[in-house]
Formats: sequence, structure tokens, C-alpha cells
Amino acid sequence: MSKKIILIFSVVLYVFTLGAQQKDLNFEQAWGRENSVTKSINQYRGWADENHFIEYDALEKQAYKVHVKTGERSKYVPLPKADVRVFIKDKDVFIQYGSEAAKQLTYTADVEEKNPTLSPDGNHVAFTRANDLYSVDVRDGKEVRYTQDATDVIYNGWSSWVYYEEILGRATNYKAFWWSPDSKQLAFMRFDDTEVPMFPIYVSKGQYGSLEETRYPKAGDANPKVRVGFVEVEGKAPVIWADFDENTDQYFGEPYWSYDSESIMVQWMDRDQKNLKFYAVNPIDGSKVEIYDEKQESWINLDHDERITYLADNKHYILKSDKSGWAHYYLYNLKGELLNAITEGKWQVSSLQYIDEKERVIYFTARRENSATQDLYKVDYSGKNFKRLTFGNYTHQVQVSPNGKYFITNYSNVSTPNKVALLDNKGNLLKELADSRAEDATSFKIGKTEYFTIPSEDGKFDLPIIITYPVDFDETKVYPMVMSIYGGPDAGTVRNTWKGTANQFWAQEGIIQIAADHRASGHFGKEGVAWMHRSLGKWEMIDYVTVAKWLKAKPWAAKDKLLITGHSYGGYITCLALTKSSEYFDYGIAGAPVTGWELYDTHYTERWMDRPQDNPNGYKEGSVLTYVDGYKGGLRLMHGDLDDNVHLQNTMQLVDALTDRSVPFELMIYPGSRHGFARSKSEYDFGERVRFYYQYLLNKPVPASFKR
Repeated sequence: MSKKIILIFSVVLYVFTLGAQQKDLNFEQAWGRENSVTKSINQYRGWADENHFIEYDALEKQAYKVHVKTGERSKYVPLPKADVRVFIKDKDVFIQYGSEAAKQLTYTADVEEKNPTLSPDGNHVAFTRANDLYSVDVRDGKEVRYTQDATDVIYNGWSSWVYYEEILGRATNYKAFWWSPDSKQLAFMRFDDTEVPMFPIYVSKGQYGSLEETRYPKAGDANPKVRVGFVEVEGKAPVIWADFDENTDQYFGEPYWSYDSESIMVQWMDRDQKNLKFYAVNPIDGSKVEIYDEKQESWINLDHDERITYLADNKHYILKSDKSGWAHYYLYNLKGELLNAITEGKWQVSSLQYIDEKERVIYFTARRENSATQDLYKVDYSGKNFKRLTFGNYTHQVQVSPNGKYFITNYSNVSTPNKVALLDNKGNLLKELADSRAEDATSFKIGKTEYFTIPSEDGKFDLPIIITYPVDFDETKVYPMVMSIYGGPDAGTVRNTWKGTANQFWAQEGIIQIAADHRASGHFGKEGVAWMHRSLGKWEMIDYVTVAKWLKAKPWAAKDKLLITGHSYGGYITCLALTKSSEYFDYGIAGAPVTGWELYDTHYTERWMDRPQDNPNGYKEGSVLTYVDGYKGGLRLMHGDLDDNVHLQNTMQLVDALTDRSVPFELMIYPGSRHGFARSKSEYDFGERVRFYYQYLLNKPVPASFKR
């Protein structure tokens, strides 16, 4: 056979093979229910010890510990001390060691204990019962009650709603008590909600229904009065109260015990949230000494995680602050004296991963190379010898070994499925552990996803965007578009990570999918976020309109089919887009939206907007209701009727305004759902979103083959 014939045959075979390889994802593959472009990989769940990481084999349902140098695998069995569990069963507290039978510690089946928490020495479990604070000795079952004054508006060790939601965080499950490191004391917060307005939530079940009564302070309302108290674990001494006046209009952040348990750092902030102070409080007599005072013109986030990290030398702490306009770490001594900045520059630190106190080095993640990616770095306490340890243009999620000598990274970007690698603390790659990219990934037709930026209207910022284009994208064709957003302050959604394959279903259907962030989303530090001060809704919409204009200027963009969608703050932005900026947005799906900031809580709202009485124009200009006359149609609203965060009241006031104007919209109320819709409703909600896309963007019925 001649070389020419062989060449032609080879080309034909290649083209035929390539054509045969290229296939669409089926429904199950697109929604991640079957392997396709990616495959399942083992999970890496931290470290068993300094030299062994934990690998979980999902097929075998077995955890292994793997040696970092030899790769030797053996079944991982946690040490008994590491396998202690305290839990609630039938409203009582139980403790269980390893596989031993659980031991019952309390006997009050009529009243449920809450948040059982084991002391560091393992000898006591603290909990709350009917809003009072208790502990029980796990050795002899002796129970101690520390407080006696709980009512339906007085809580000891149990958070008031606004603290749970905005300051201490939902992860606490209302817990507001903290063990000292030596296990001899408990610090706790006492809340008095007497003056906080009660917000009723109607529960529709039953013949007459019922009311949930939540003490919820809306913007401008009275906040709970708070005290910080201390008790000795044995309960022989009375409660010691920190020397603060509970009648002052103030907030307290999460306290931090010192290593030696001799003092506790209490965060204090004024009602205006522009002044943060730290007080070293003596738990023996409640006396306090001010050791830190920070002021900002806009606001300070009291809910900042890892605000203070005490060092084991009991001489220093590391402060995390955005006082420079960017979140960075600072080294202080216990007297509150600044020794030096550890990190600095126009980029953001994310979180501390490991502190090597012997070598005086910190390991931390940060968004430095690109605001849409994350890397691991190390630097001396002095700020010298700064080094990036991760690699490439990826977002890295890391797990550092207990001695800081190794770390595992799970990394990806928009075009690279997740990989897992083992590195040492010099940044040397030791071993690739896993790659989720399937061997036959190239046999599937998928839409291209890319990350890039476009300039803001005023040219001050490069706005980050991620777009997934349709499969077989053709610039001469016209496509509908979906923009997914959140939009809240310092809460961007554009991250250069692998997005899975769910977006590929819509890519196959011919929809362009966009994620975009604005100037105040966190990509540009506190400098960017501060633009939102006293003007929520303004700059977000200016920047999102810039993105909409950029999109609609493209020849491939359908000029009347740009849908914007989001939940909570994203629902708020969606409603603004369909009213204030309806010239640029055609459809919207809004979940649980805030429609007027006077309807939301004090701490969150006033942080950005100040009180309504101090900023009436800002509240008016930030309200969706102000712009209802600009609504042209195309909005779908969804809300849970038991939402205790963004009350259904928000949606109902918008519905009232829309119906008064006789304009079309869709509304869905999900009975029994909170701020996140109940699982029983999520399937229906998903199906309705699909129906909306097909009806308004694709102009065709939902395919009979579509599976919810």
C-alpha cells in the first residue's frame, strides 16, 4: 500500500474515530449522577498523624492511613480518645467512647438539653436546658446548674436570634458558651430580649394554625441586652460578670480564652459598628483592660472568623483585620502592642492553616495571585521570607499535616477537574494522589467554560466573570442567557474552580450561563466593599448593568432573553434588576428576596446602611418597592412561609405593589419552608425552574425525557 493511501486512510480513520468519540452527555451524566467527563475519586480527610494522611475509599467504605514517603496503606482506626461522641437522644445527653455502649448522662425527658459540649479534659459536658446553663460530670453523673433566671426572653448560654444569625453564626446552633482550655471554667453570654420586638410567623398546619414568636430586631429597633459571665465548673461560686454596662447600645463578638485560662479576650463593638475594642477580662473578678482599639469610617465586621489567634508562648496573638483596606495578619503582644504586620499588600488573606511556633512561621491561604483563586503561602512572623507553596493558576483547598511538613491540596480551575496532590512545606510536589478527569473525557461534547474580567463603567475595577458557552457554540447564532448571582457585600461567587457538569445540561440546550461579581464582592478587598456604605443596591446594579450591556453588545446574545437569578441577597438583586434596571434584564427568578432594608435585622443591615432614621434616603434608594413602576414583567418569586431570616413579609409587600399595578408575575409560596426550602419542596422547585427556562428562554415545552 502506498504512503499516500496510508495517509488518506489514517486521516479518514481519525476523523471517523473523532466523530464517533464526540457524544452528548445524557441526563444522568449531565447532572452528576453518573461518571462522564469526570469520575469518582477517593476522599482525603485530613491527617491521622504527622506522617500519615487519611484516604477514604468510597467503594470499600473504608478509611486508610497512608504513609507520606512509602505510600504504605493500612486501615485507619481512630484512637479511642479521638472517638468520643456526645449527643442528644430522646431529649437527654449521652456520651459514647468508640464502639462502647452509650452512657446516659441526664434524665429530663420532658425538657430537651441543647448543644452538649465536652470539656477539653473530657470530664464534663456543658449544655443548656430551658435557657439556663448546666454541666454534668461524665464520671459520676453529678449535675451542676449555673444560672437560675431563664425565661422566654432571658437566655443563658443560648443565643438571641440576631447573635445566632449574624455574629456567632448558624454553625453554633444558638450555642453561646465556651470552655476554658484548662476545663475549670465556662464563659457564656446572657441575653435579655425583653425590649426586642416580637415578629410573628404564622404556621398554617392544623385546623387553626399557630404562631411562632421570634424576638427579631429589625433595622433601627432595640437589640438584646447582653452580659458576659464566668462560672467555675464545680459551681460553688456565683456567676462573675465582666465589667460592662448591659444597658449600653453595644455588641459582643465571640470571646477567646488565653492559653493559660487566666484571661479571656472579649470583643466589644458600638451600635454603629465603626469601633472595635478588645478587652482582656479577668474571669475571677470580671475586671477588664482595654488592649486594642480600631476605628473605620465605614464599618468593621464583628463576625470576622479567626479575629484573634493566641500563640502557645502566651506572649503574643495574631490579629486578622481589614483595617488597611485588605484582610491581613498582624503580630501583637498580649498588652495590645503592634509588633509588625505579618502580611501586607492589595490582596486578601483567607485563613490560617498552621503555625510553627518554634520556627516562628505561619502557613495560610490567600487570594493573592488572582482574586478568583486561592493558594497556600508561608511567611515568618516578621513578614520576611514570604513564599507561595502551591502552584499553577488553580484554586487550592489544602490540608496541612500536624507538624506542618506536608500538605494535601485538592485543586482545580474552570477547565481542569479536581486533582489531589501531596507536597512538602517547601512547595515540592511529592506525589499526585488523584485525578477526577475521566480517561474518556474527550469523547463528550461539552461547552467551553472560561474565566476573564471586563472593566467597570468608571474604569476603576476589572469585574470578574465566568461564562459557560453552549456546546458547538457558533458566534453567528443567537443564544438566551442566564446570569446567576448573589451580590452581597464581600460575598462573591466567581471562583476559578471546576464547576462540575450540571451546567453542561443547559450548555447542550443552547443557553449561555454567566456568573459575575461586582466591585464590592470581595475581589477588591475592603476598599471595594466600602463602596456599599449607606447605599446597598446602588453599585451592585451599576456593575451588573455593565455586565448586561457587555453581554447584549455581543452578536451571539439574544437581546430580549437575559435572565438573572439568585436567592436571599441574590433574590434582592434579581428584584432590583427587574424593576430598577428592567431596561437591561428581561427575566428573573428570585428566591426569598429582601425587598426593603427596613424589614431586615439590625446587625446586618445597619453595618452597611446605618439606622433608617440616620440614612432615610439610602433606605429609600435601596428598596425594590421604590422602583416597582419600572417593572415590565418576567419575574418569578419564591419564598418559604416559615422563613425566620428574610421574612415572607418582604415578598408579600412586593406582591402587593405588583398587583396594584396589574402587571404579570409568578409567585410560589413553599409551606413549611425556612430560608432554604424544605427538601420535600426542592424537587418541585427545580422542576419549575426548568419549566421557566424552557418556556421563556428556549420557547419550547419541557422534554418528556426530562427527569426531576
